[in-house]
Order: sequence, then C-alpha cells, then structure tokens
Amino acid sequence: MRLRLPAWTATLTWKSACFIVVMCCSLAAVLGVLVHVEVTRQTVATAREKALAKLTDTARRYEAGEALPPESGIDPAGLPESLRALALRGQRGTLVADHEGRPTMWAAAPADGRALAVAVDYTQSASTISGLDNAIIGSSVLAIGGTLLIGAFAVTRVTRRLHQTATVARRITQGDLDARVGDPRTKDPARRQDEVGTVAGALDTMAATLQAKLLSEQRFTADVAHELRTPLTGLQAASELLPEGRPTQLVQERVRTMRQLTEDLLEISRLDSGSEQVESELQPLGALAERVVRASAASGTSTEVVVVRDLYVETDRRRLERVLGNLVANAHKHGRGPVVLTVDGAVVTVRDHGDGYPDYLVAHGPQRFRTEPQAGGKGTGLGLTIAVGQAEVIGAKLVFRNAEDGGAVATLTLPEPPPGAQPGPCPDQP
Repeated sequence: MRLRLPAWTATLTWKSACFIVVMCCSLAAVLGVLVHVEVTRQTVATAREKALAKLTDTARRYEAGEALPPESGIDPAGLPESLRALALRGQRGTLVADHEGRPTMWAAAPADGRALAVAVDYTQSASTISGLDNAIIGSSVLAIGGTLLIGAFAVTRVTRRLHQTATVARRITQGDLDARVGDPRTKDPARRQDEVGTVAGALDTMAATLQAKLLSEQRFTADVAHELRTPLTGLQAASELLPEGRPTQLVQERVRTMRQLTEDLLEISRLDSGSEQVESELQPLGALAERVVRASAASGTSTEVVVVRDLYVETDRRRLERVLGNLVANAHKHGRGPVVLTVDGAVVTVRDHGDGYPDYLVAHGPQRFRTEPQAGGKGTGLGLTIAVGQAEVIGAKLVFRNAEDGGAVATLTLPEPPPGAQPGPCPDQP
C-alpha cells in the first residue's frame, strides 16, 4: 500500500519551509566542516610545533647527559606503539592520543636504539576545538530558525495573496461576476508588480471583460425577446381568424412554438441577470410531482409516478414545477417510453428509456441550442438550461447521467426541510 502524505504537505508554505531548512542545513554543514577542519589544522599544527620544539630541547639535554625535563623520557609509559615503532625506525613524528584520561600531543625521536619522547598537554587545544564545534552548531540552529521565520513570513504573504486570487476565481466560476481581487499593487501603474500582482491584475481584467460581454448578451437576449413578443401576439391573434383546416393548424402550432421560445428567452435572461425572487413554502413533494405529470398529460404523453418516500420540502412551488415539467417534457421529446418520475424523500428522478444524454451534456451540463448530428440535427433547446437555472435558484442540485441499461436519468436533489418545520397545505388539485 502506497503511503499518502497529509494534504498540508502539498502547500507552497510547507514546500518553501522544507527548501529553506534543507538549504540552510546544507550551507551550515559545509561552512561548519570547513571552519572545523581549518581551525583543527591550525591548532594541531601549533601543538605539533610546540611538541617538536620541546623534543629538540630534550634531545639536546639527552646528548649532553643532562637531566631530562618533566613529561619526557626514554620509552615512557603511555607512548603510542605506532609512534614508538616510528622512532625505532630512525624517524621523528608526532601523534595525539589519550594519556591518563586527557588528550596529549606526543613527539618521539630515535635515541640509541630506543624512543626518546615528550608529552605536551593537548587539553586546552581540544577544548578550543570542541567549543568551536558547539558554537558552530548553536549559531547554525539560530541562523536556520531565524531564516525559517523570515522565510515563512515572506512566503505566507505571497501565499495569502495567491489564496485570495484563487478565492476570487472560484467566486467568478460560481457566477459572481462582480468579484475582484483588487490588489493595490495593480492600481498604481508606476509601481513595479511581482508575478502574483500580475496574475491578480490579469484575473480582474478578465472578469471585467467577461462581465461586460455577458451583460451585453443578456441585454441583447432580453431586447430580442421583448421585440418579438409584440408581433407574435398580433400574429397569434391573426392566426385565430384564419379558416379552419390543416394549414391553419400548422400556422397556429408554429406561432405557439415561437411564442414559447420567446418566453423561454425572457426566462433565460432573468435567470442570467440573477434578479429572480424565491417565494418558498412547505410543499408535499409527491402530490406536486403528480400535478406536474397530469399537466404534461394534456399534450398526449404518459408518465408513471412512483413515490418511494414522500416528504414536505420548503421550496418555490412554481419554479419546482417548471423544473420537473421541463425534465418530463425533454424525456418524452428526446427519449422513449416508459418515462418514470420517482420521488424518494428530497430526491426526484426522471428517467426515460431512450438513447441517453449526449456525452457533452453529462460532462458539462446542457448548452443552449446545441445540436447533435447523430440525433438528426435535433438540439436540447432551452428546456434543460432553464431547468438547471431554476434548480439553482431554489437551492437544488440537478445532475444528468445515463443508466447502465440504457436511458437518460435526471436527478434533482432538493434541500432538506428545516428541523421542526410544519407541513403546509397541499397544492390545489385541478
């Protein structure tokens, strides 16, 4: 099983902290080793010179037959064997070793087939090196801690701005086109910008441009729908005066279709503008679903209603009926029977047994007036788009998928009623 690291280890702050610690430790280790080696070399060299000078003076006294100074002698006890062997081979040398529990610098030279040696106390030099090592470690820890704090502070300032930019981007994705980062660094052209400020400025510019284009499209859609409404009303009135017959029926049918399309465009424009007001009250979901099905039966379609678990939900009745009506109408228009509407608590499912939704719709949701060549040029129109928009207005979630055994499935999940909510009156039955 692969070990998964905690999610916080993927943050920029954590990665920057690790980088700073690793670089500081590496730098401190390199500098510490260099200083330790150089100081140790100089300390050992000084002690060696002192020991060799004392050995020279001892050898002079030994040759003159004088008394040898303290801590020197012929084959003294404690002389390292390697240094004794070197002296017996006729060479001089020095070596640091422990003697009587303390570090000692030994120096030895040959003397009548034996080893003449002197011992110099190396305790002070060893303490100097040990103190230097401790100072290097302590200063490195302090330097790493200080650098880490300063680096974390600097990185946190950057990541805070990045998080703010990401939050604004998510708000824009959710439809809040008024959201802006508003980084003060981007408001002064003479001020130099860093990369984060450049990204924030680009996001604000993109949001402003997108908002302007969307508002322009919304105004255009609303204007077109309003302009079409008046002539279509007159056209519908004029069609009612035509003599009865098949041509008159075709004209009236087309007029009704164009009038419905105009009303859909107006509804889309209102949904896009976010000006819709919700009027919520408790509604029995099962009875409301049956009402929608009875209304759709007027067009000659038959839909089966299955109530697994009924529930009162607090919602806008008109908008919920609009959502369910559009889903049922789309199932009959683009799918095949039987069409089944299932109520299971706060979840309503509309399923047909046709060829299923197009892949793009399942992946990205409905798109306005998009046509599919394999569907004979038929598009999804505005019905599903309006259903999604109205579902968002009432706080519901609408998901499209295809059943494994064939057919399209639309699942509407409504908010659960608040605790202690009292049921309201049932909808009027036609």
